[in-house]
Amino acid sequence: MGGVFKMIKAVIFDLDGTLLNRDASVQKFIEKQYERLHDCLGHIPKEYYISRFIELDCRGYVWKDKVYQQMVNEFKISEISWERLLQDYITEFHNSCIPFFNLISTLESLKDNSILLGMITNGKGQFQMDNIKALGIENYFDTILVSEWEGMKKPNPEIFQKALRQVDVSPNESMYVGDHPENDIQGAKNIGMLGVWKKDLQWDNVEADFIVEDLKEIPLIIQAINRA
Repeated sequence: MGGVFKMIKAVIFDLDGTLLNRDASVQKFIEKQYERLHDCLGHIPKEYYISRFIELDCRGYVWKDKVYQQMVNEFKISEISWERLLQDYITEFHNSCIPFFNLISTLESLKDNSILLGMITNGKGQFQMDNIKALGIENYFDTILVSEWEGMKKPNPEIFQKALRQVDVSPNESMYVGDHPENDIQGAKNIGMLGVWKKDLQWDNVEADFIVEDLKEIPLIIQAINRA
């Protein structure tokens, strides 16, 4: 652990892949989209449509205008435009949001112990807020920063610093929990926060202060640090 850590007073979370089980949510959404728009997409085998979307999406790192333009070209979709498919994604995705296990109980536990909560997520503003509301967690957070609305994104140190200013806690009294080694863990550690990696099978050998597989481990780590 870098630096001298005091009592942990705040936890800042990432959203996708940390609180929101994005892989499961995308799977659910794209199946529902295929069924909803079957009249326009029925000439494509369902499993091809689903697997190609997941592949092109790159776990959310490619915005969906590019994904749908490619899908329309590859699958020769003529009954519906890529713009309409994109609009369907924007308006319907939140109906498929699946949380990770122990999400609400973890947030409740942290709140019960007077820990301040923040969230920093890269993505489109209203889209991410719709997903946060769909998970039913908006009111647990003392601050929520979405990169589009902030005009900056992780791992920019300024977005971490802004979140900490808003909860009025210094970096060495805070931890950041996320799944991305650079955007989340390295970004947070660069400004002196503890970096807690929510394990993701896509990466290994991630240099983090702590590694968790389940959100329920977070309150236990904080208790251990604050007792020490």
